[in-house]
Amino acid sequence: MRVTVIGTGYLGATHAACMAELGHEVLGLDVDPDRIAALAAGRLPFYEPGLDELITTHVASGRLRFTTSYAEVAAFGEIHFSCVGTPQQPGAQAADLRYVEAVIDSLAPHLERPALVVGKSTVPVGTAERLARRLVELAPVGAEARLAWNPEFLREGFAVEDTLRPDRLVLGLDRTGGPAEELLRRVYAAVLDAGVPLVTTDFPTAELVKTAANAFLATKISFINAMAEVCEASGADVTLLAQALSHDTRIGGRFLSAGLGFGGGCLPKDIRAFAARAEEIGAGQALGFLREVDAINLRRRERTVELARELTGGELAGRRIAVWGAAFKPNSDDIRDSPALDVAARLHREGADVTVYDPQALDNARKAHPALGFAASAVDAATDADLVLHLTEWAEFRTVDPAELARVVARPCVVDGRNALDPDVWRAAGWTYRALGRP
Repeated sequence: MRVTVIGTGYLGATHAACMAELGHEVLGLDVDPDRIAALAAGRLPFYEPGLDELITTHVASGRLRFTTSYAEVAAFGEIHFSCVGTPQQPGAQAADLRYVEAVIDSLAPHLERPALVVGKSTVPVGTAERLARRLVELAPVGAEARLAWNPEFLREGFAVEDTLRPDRLVLGLDRTGGPAEELLRRVYAAVLDAGVPLVTTDFPTAELVKTAANAFLATKISFINAMAEVCEASGADVTLLAQALSHDTRIGGRFLSAGLGFGGGCLPKDIRAFAARAEEIGAGQALGFLREVDAINLRRRERTVELARELTGGELAGRRIAVWGAAFKPNSDDIRDSPALDVAARLHREGADVTVYDPQALDNARKAHPALGFAASAVDAATDADLVLHLTEWAEFRTVDPAELARVVARPCVVDGRNALDPDVWRAAGWTYRALGRP
């Protein structure tokens, strides 16, 4: 099929490349000409494992092209995926929908033949119905311009796999069994043939699936971090507690790892927007717990700073501190709401001499926090350090030899903000080891 993807950020670039991989002809659109030029040359403006190979392959084959023209997109495509961002509004909790609305306002006037516009962005419940009316009002083709909602469930670091082999497909439709569902079944034919479950539903339910999923995951993470606070107060070990809980099949072990908490461009802003929207529709009391979920998550960052202060004798000013990690999670260069960088910046504000290392996110971190120091390796960052903070769970940090590292630091002290290092190994190498939620 002839598919267009509007917005070529993280979601859009991934979706465009994977649509081409599934055999479709794809035209991607972005209003940023520099980004379009980079993608057309096969260069990704961000890091995502395996995606650069897909982009390069399908740009070279001619199956994937890019443009800045809405008129070209409207003339080319049978189906148009809207993949733009919905960030948090400045100074508020609600989602900023200006980019989603701009897609409809810019594309609809060019739709002179029947077309399907498919939203993939995370939006407040009720958005799709409003946009569907706007689409019909603005499109020359009128009611033959239809809207569907197909939320994405990508994990950064696994985005290609999650697009080509998702755990489910959700289609929000104005009515099931109609032309919109038929088109989407054709687009995803290879995925459906592989046995991926399909859920067809109305607009509000499709919108809620994504926000509810993120709210649940955030709640599970904050739950185990709340238990970490109790463990610290009682002398218990949260890693053993989580291990015991994980054997209960009703609970499971995924997202039950205590540590510095979640960040990134999805979970934090999505739970805030969800709670804000619930207030607007009169269901605010039902989601009041999400504000505590958010608060627990943010407290972990302050607790990490407190541990650093404790291990440097109560005074951070003038102390040399190495921070391992800048991305909000491993296998990504995304620093949006990164707990690691937030902690690094807090330490710097208290007068510490902070040096950061991350395998992929250093360029982004430098731009966002130019006052911090940066190093080319984990060992370089730790050289002459009074304290090492392990804050993003990159695999390479687990392979560092603590005995070798002890020879280059000023003081062998480490805070494991992700509970991913082996405390016995580090203590045997002479390190003072501390972690969140452990004795």
